[in-house]
Amino acid sequence: MSAVGTPENPLRVAVIGAGPAGFYAAEHLLKQDDLSISVDLFDRLPTPHGLVRLGVAPDHQSIKKVTRVFDKTAARPQFRFFGNIEIGKEVTREDLQRHYHQICYTIGTAKDRKLGLPGEDLDGSHSATDFVAWYNGHPDYRDLAFDLSQERVAVIGVGNVAVDVARILARDPDHLATTDIADHALEALRNSRVKEIVMLGRRGPAQAAFTVPEAKELGQLDGADIHVLPEEAALDPISQADLDANPNRLTQKKVDLIQGFAAQQPTGKPKRLTLRFCVSPTAFLGDGGGHVLGLDLVKTEIYRTDDGRLRPRTTNKHETLPCGLVFRAVGYRGVPLDGLPFDDWSGTIPNVQGRIHAPDADAPVTGEYVAGWIKRGPTGVIGTNKPDAIETVVQMLADAAANNHLAPEAPEADAVEQTLRERKPNFVSYEDWLRLNELEVAKGTPANRPRVKFTSVEDMLQALREG
Repeated sequence: MSAVGTPENPLRVAVIGAGPAGFYAAEHLLKQDDLSISVDLFDRLPTPHGLVRLGVAPDHQSIKKVTRVFDKTAARPQFRFFGNIEIGKEVTREDLQRHYHQICYTIGTAKDRKLGLPGEDLDGSHSATDFVAWYNGHPDYRDLAFDLSQERVAVIGVGNVAVDVARILARDPDHLATTDIADHALEALRNSRVKEIVMLGRRGPAQAAFTVPEAKELGQLDGADIHVLPEEAALDPISQADLDANPNRLTQKKVDLIQGFAAQQPTGKPKRLTLRFCVSPTAFLGDGGGHVLGLDLVKTEIYRTDDGRLRPRTTNKHETLPCGLVFRAVGYRGVPLDGLPFDDWSGTIPNVQGRIHAPDADAPVTGEYVAGWIKRGPTGVIGTNKPDAIETVVQMLADAAANNHLAPEAPEADAVEQTLRERKPNFVSYEDWLRLNELEVAKGTPANRPRVKFTSVEDMLQALREG
């Protein structure tokens, strides 16, 4: 047989997870002119695009235009998509090793982080992960229920996910009705009785994790006035000194926005969005019947650690925040994959520049790689995944050049497809997805919406059968 990477014997790569990191990895692999490469992209769902479809807020349609780039990658003849295939269920890691020279896992971080606080599991306490997936129409989350009859909702965290959750709760439903929000979520939000959303940050304005554009939107909501306590908007002396010594344009702009919010007066909008800083929950308070009734909050203060970092620490000042619904937006974590090392503390697969590498091993795992959040943790925006994926692909190409890859028994293009047809005959191709996409867009057109999503796997498969 000819050398791997030639037209007669292309380098066969499986990418597991059809989100941004997976597509960016596939794009960079297929751009190589001096190496013949074929890429098969797998996803557990029939629909590709991962967090662009199921994580980006529905009122951020411009961000979703990145899928046009993904479509160009998918149009390459060396690319195939196998949707509705769950790795570890219909196809095992051993199956992948039998068919591919290299495997790149871009499976993201699907689970939420826990706070580990008393009462965290009371009814009415939810992860932001679940809520985001629900309003975006993820098939696994479409049947969840959230008690939007509560008048005050707390959102723990001040990152971009927390901002998205707060913004969706605060938005005028008529505005959301022009987006691709899931129909079941739109109906629930139309019937919502929520009057106040309180975001809670354990650090100060200078350390808030949300981006400037996300922060700016909070002051421009059609359905809610923004409220910030002036004393919490003011920078503490340590944070101010740090910003003076290390000027950062984006941090300063963020601080200016927050302090501007503190000076605003209410205009009579139906809801209020309150931003709190230097407060941290210590316990979820129950009503005696198993439902959350409020949060015990402790004031925090910023201090400088011995290594120079600014961190929050608790004081002895406590307060109670009454609320009947809480969303925890304190981060995501990955889940282990059978046979691969896993760092339980970070919730990621240990790696060196994308090469999977157990901390106690002398060498990386041959032929297996990671990119995206499962590689680095849940940080950055959609575009951050591109340089991350490229870094991994550079290692993959170097290993291929050194002939350091898996030795699959059946690398032929039709071999994996035969395996799939035996295990899961109703897998979904990219051509199938494009048909589903056309149907969703057509359903949205009469209502002037970008699309009306299928939120059930069975509905998707039924639509393809009928087509």
